[in-house]
Amino acid sequence: MRTRNRAVVAAMCAGLAATLAACGGGGEKDPDAGTNGVGKLPATKIESKARQAAGGAKSVRLSGSLVTSGATYKLNMRLNADGGTGQVSTKGSSFELLRVGKELYLKADAGFWSHDGESGGGDADNAAGKLDDKYVKVPSGDPSYQRLSGFTDMKLLLDGLLGLHGKIATGDHGRVDGVRTITISAGKAGEGGSLDVSLEGRPYPLRLQRAGGAGVIRLADWNKGFKLTAPEKGHVLDYGQQIPETP
Repeated sequence: MRTRNRAVVAAMCAGLAATLAACGGGGEKDPDAGTNGVGKLPATKIESKARQAAGGAKSVRLSGSLVTSGATYKLNMRLNADGGTGQVSTKGSSFELLRVGKELYLKADAGFWSHDGESGGGDADNAAGKLDDKYVKVPSGDPSYQRLSGFTDMKLLLDGLLGLHGKIATGDHGRVDGVRTITISAGKAGEGGSLDVSLEGRPYPLRLQRAGGAGVIRLADWNKGFKLTAPEKGHVLDYGQQIPETP
């Protein structure tokens, strides 16, 4: 009886082992199975593919933190070839930007325009009250125009953000917002920045860690088109030749 029981158990185990082996349970799964294949490429090729995909896209949502010229900005922008719209926050201030073609508009509350109540009162406070939650058209000749419009320029932002600095190496497989990714990083311990590239569909960059800890940016909604529309005239105020200094 014991001999027969041992034989039955051995047969069951052998069958189970064969089943697991057939299902791949006996070895490591291929992390690139069912992907776009980019994860099997050299790191430099992955970077090139990601930049090509981004360069060919018509729209994107860009969000996260960006450190530049000693200032930290938090961004949540939707961008396309015609301009962009979204919110920028820095130094305790927050404002909305909208660019349609060459026309740039800025929208903020009265506290922003009065520099958090430091305007000195009087006419300045009255002016700030009139600008509260209104779109202000930024003149193209204003010193702030180029800097502010840069936040709404898809090509300019992507070209400036996606570069890695140093020798590039392939990192781990992972996920960004549920999408399978491969990480590439530059420099020692990723100090030259890192990029998470999609392994599903086109190899779009989905998350960027900028070199030197200069911010983390997420890139989503690639090629999900949207229309930019200038605000109605009744919601736009013309401040004049030069708007107040902005953060």
